[in-house]
Amino acid sequence: MEPQIGFFTFIHQESGKLLQQTITHTGLTFISVLLAIAIGLPLGILITRRQSLAGMVLGIAGVLQTIPSIALLGFMIPLLGIGAKPAIVALFLYALLPIIRNTYTGILGVDSAITEAATGMGMSSRQLLYKVQLPLAMPVILAGIRTATVINVGVATLAAYIAAGGLGEFIFGGIALNNSNMILAGAIPAALLAILFDWLISLLQHMKSPRSRWRLYVFPAIILLLSSFYLLPFEGRSKLKAGFTPEFMGRRDGNIGLRSVYGIHLQPLVISDMIMYKAAAQKTVDIISGSSTDGRAKAYDLVVLEDDKHIFPPYYAAPIVREETLSQFPELAPALNLLAGTINDSIMTALNYQVDYLKFSPEKVAADFLQQQGLLLPARNGNKGTIRIGSKIFGDGYILANMYKMLIEGHTDLAVSTKLGLGGTKICFDALNNNQLDLYPEYSGTGLLAILQAPRSVTDTIIADKNKVYDYVSREFESRYHIKWLPPIGFNNTYALMMRREQTTKLHIRSISDLARYLEK
Repeated sequence: MEPQIGFFTFIHQESGKLLQQTITHTGLTFISVLLAIAIGLPLGILITRRQSLAGMVLGIAGVLQTIPSIALLGFMIPLLGIGAKPAIVALFLYALLPIIRNTYTGILGVDSAITEAATGMGMSSRQLLYKVQLPLAMPVILAGIRTATVINVGVATLAAYIAAGGLGEFIFGGIALNNSNMILAGAIPAALLAILFDWLISLLQHMKSPRSRWRLYVFPAIILLLSSFYLLPFEGRSKLKAGFTPEFMGRRDGNIGLRSVYGIHLQPLVISDMIMYKAAAQKTVDIISGSSTDGRAKAYDLVVLEDDKHIFPPYYAAPIVREETLSQFPELAPALNLLAGTINDSIMTALNYQVDYLKFSPEKVAADFLQQQGLLLPARNGNKGTIRIGSKIFGDGYILANMYKMLIEGHTDLAVSTKLGLGGTKICFDALNNNQLDLYPEYSGTGLLAILQAPRSVTDTIIADKNKVYDYVSREFESRYHIKWLPPIGFNNTYALMMRREQTTKLHIRSISDLARYLEK
């Protein structure tokens, strides 16, 4: 295993990208806060004048903030696509409640004797607002903006899932790659940004009242300046737009390999697997980091580019199981092995197509396949013990986990609990290694490069041979982690670069080398 670099070495190596994503993160945060101030402040003022509306306005803002952030981003995609727009709208909605509520509370909290005196002096309602109520309420209003800013710094990390950039790219990439340095490189700056912005706004909040009017004019200008960070130009654009998953970005059999072996230096959007294929079909991106058996490639008529220099190793799927579990329940392995060798690439593609595009449930697809193979038996409802099965967030993970659940329940007296849709390789493997799962489906290439992080001297000698890769990971997992690889299922779900068929025909691109030559022109 190659020695892992230290955290500060990693920061030095990634300093350019880290600066870029920190600036992008700041811009996303403050664009949304600026919009929330522009809408929330007038709404807060309005409901102090028409208090019959206060319950409804605050209630709607409160409901918006209770929607889970991932779900809110998901709702935005059909309306606004991917990228900055849905992220900014979602962050804006999260920032509304504290700004509206604190504006309302701050203005109503102004001493009635002061407002009566100002009215008695002949001030109009507009003069009363701008010269008395807003300056006196400003500390409370700024407290709401502080809260909104800190919330948005945290939620903005999720923007990376929909190709909006930000520090979430490091966090999600690190989770997917089992790379703690990458996780910390995103999490620590995000935390520091939240602390810094909270402190800076607190300085304005606690200034003495004679300077209140200065705050009214300068603070919006500062917010506007920070918002403009998102518009700062970075590296030049490529002829083609790429969208890669966080995991693909940091792997040797991913973007690193494209750079070092093919000489392809794209500036890809980092994008969730859940929306990547649709983004390619809708021409938001031109190149994606797909999976060779993903049914969405068929659904959207995407073409796999030939990996003519072999940077992608074999990715043969197999269940990996804790040895302790296999020893405790010897009937488990024979039940799992019923699936070995039954699913080839074309079958897995068809199964994924049913789940990813036709929207059949993974349970139905799994049951139908086992029924066709004569492997589906009624559940015995056994109570001998419980097997905990996990899966990653990909469609084939859901399908395979459900197949294993049905095989175990139908062919043994064991019960099954499932933990599906776990975020990435690191989460699944750590859960297995720490005795929180008993098994999950994994891929030989992922075991080789992401988990074992085998040295190049090893990978160069075995990467072209699926049996050698499987034998190596099987042996190393057993000796290092006491985790056993059972026989492969049969399909090879390797990484692949994909493009729209019409585009590959037009540009005469059939292989990754063809792509490299086109980009160099």
